Amino acid sequence: MAVDHAPLDRLERALVAERPHLVGVAYRVTGSRVEAEDIVQEAWLRARRADPATIENPEAWLTTVVSRLALDTLKSARVRRESYVGPYLPEPVPTGGALAGRAARVPAAGGAPSGLADGADDGDPAGMAERAESLTFGFLRVLDTLGPVERVVFLLADVFDMPYAQIAEVVGRSPEACRQVASRARRRVRAERPEHAPPAEAQAVASQLLDAFAAADVDRLVALLGEECVLISDGGPRFRAARRPIVGPDRVSRFMAWLARRYADLDVEVEAQALNGEPGIVIRQDGEPLITMAFGVAAGRVATIHIVRNPDKLAGLDLDAPVA
Repeated sequence: MAVDHAPLDRLERALVAERPHLVGVAYRVTGSRVEAEDIVQEAWLRARRADPATIENPEAWLTTVVSRLALDTLKSARVRRESYVGPYLPEPVPTGGALAGRAARVPAAGGAPSGLADGADDGDPAGMAERAESLTFGFLRVLDTLGPVERVVFLLADVFDMPYAQIAEVVGRSPEACRQVASRARRRVRAERPEHAPPAEAQAVASQLLDAFAAADVDRLVALLGEECVLISDGGPRFRAARRPIVGPDRVSRFMAWLARRYADLDVEVEAQALNGEPGIVIRQDGEPLITMAFGVAAGRVATIHIVRNPDKLAGLDLDAPVA
C-alpha cells in the first residue's frame, strides 16, 4: 500500500525555511541561544510524532509549539536567574553579516578592529530595524522585567505580529485576555526601552570607541561615552566581573582602560562582530571566545556597554544557523 509522505514533507520544508524565525522566537523568549536550538529541535521531534495530515499550516503550528516550549523553559529558569551571581545578561548572538576580520592584540598592536559592516539587507527597513532592536541587550533586559506570560504575549504580538487567537493557544488564555496583557506589557516596554542611534551612526561611534579602547586612552574614552552611560558585566559564578553596573563616563572609561591593558598581556585575537543587533567585539584565545562586548549608541555617544564573560553563555557564538 502506498504511503503519502507529502504532509510530512511539507513539515520538513517548513522547518528548514522557518528555522531562523523559530530560533529567533525561542531566543527572544529565553535569552539563551543554546536553549533556543534545543527548543526548535524538540519542536521538530514533536512534529515527527504528530499526524501531519491534521496540521493545516505547518509554519503556524511550528511557531505555536516553539512558543509554548520557550514559555515553559522561561518559567523553569526564573528560579535559577533569581539566584544568579552578579548581573544577568542574555547569551550574545552574532547578527548581520561578517564584520571586520580578526585584529591583533589589544592594545599593543596599535589599533582596534575596523570596517564595521552596515548590515544592509533587502527586506523592509522599518521591520528590519524593529527586529534588530528586539535582539539588543537593552531591549532584552527590559523584557526581563516582564513576567513569562507577559513577555511571550508581547513578543508574539508586537515583534512577530502573531494573531491573538494563535497567541491564546500558546499561553492558554482568551484572545481578549491576551490583548489586555499585551497592552500592559507594551506600556512598560515603551516607558523603559532604551534609545538607539541609526546603524551607520552607531557603527561610526563604536569604531572610535574601539580605537580608544585599543590604546587604553581614558580621555578619548570619556569623550565618547554618554553622560549617563552604563557598563554591565556578566561573569557568572566562576569568573571575575563587576558585580554591579558601572555608571558614568569616568568610571566606565577607567574600567575599559584597565580591561584593555589586562588583555594586552594575553595572546588574544579581537574580532569585530555585530552582536545582538549592535556593534561589538569578540575576544578569543586559541580560537575560543573569552569575552564579548556590545555597544549601544544614542545621541552620538556610547550609552551602554554589555560585557559577557561567563563561558557558559558563549557556547552559541559559533553556531552557524542564523537568528531572525
